[in-house]
Amino acid sequence: MRKQILFIQGGGDDGYTTDAPLAASLQQVLGNEYRVHYPQVQADETIIEVAQQWLGEIGRQITAAKDGLILAGHSLGASMLLKYLSENSIKTSIAGVFLVAPPFWNGDQDWQQPLKLQEGFANQLPKKSPIFFYQCRDDEVVPFEHFTRYRQELPGAVFRELDKGGHQFNNDLSVVAADIRNL
Repeated sequence: MRKQILFIQGGGDDGYTTDAPLAASLQQVLGNEYRVHYPQVQADETIIEVAQQWLGEIGRQITAAKDGLILAGHSLGASMLLKYLSENSIKTSIAGVFLVAPPFWNGDQDWQQPLKLQEGFANQLPKKSPIFFYQCRDDEVVPFEHFTRYRQELPGAVFRELDKGGHQFNNDLSVVAADIRNL
């Protein structure tokens, strides 16, 4: 039986198309032993609706999956995975969580509030699921300081920093695939 990976896209007007090469890279590197499921998350106009849609879709996908699910996400999708896992009771067992360039939402502006993690979020995450973070130092979208903030908040997680690759990791998630294989 193939191992299942749920990959959640990043945001933006064309996030699904932009991140499709990332999902394809993961599938190609991992091969037929794994199945990368890449659902499209539709976004409405307001950020409140975006957060609700992302969280709702993540919940539907996790609920429909079998135990041993591997979660992966990019950018906004990665931050929404973390938010969902820290705010919901999960019945499906999660084999691992792989977060690529997730923003750490921390501003006081109204539009950021629905995206922010709750105080003490780290204590609410599934205890038996390893969590991995990935960030390129030359990311032009999510500042490297966000990666540093996650490192402070989740000292038990694994952090992989790359010098180059930008926000899209040059459409190559082989570093993520290597960690998935080692679960």
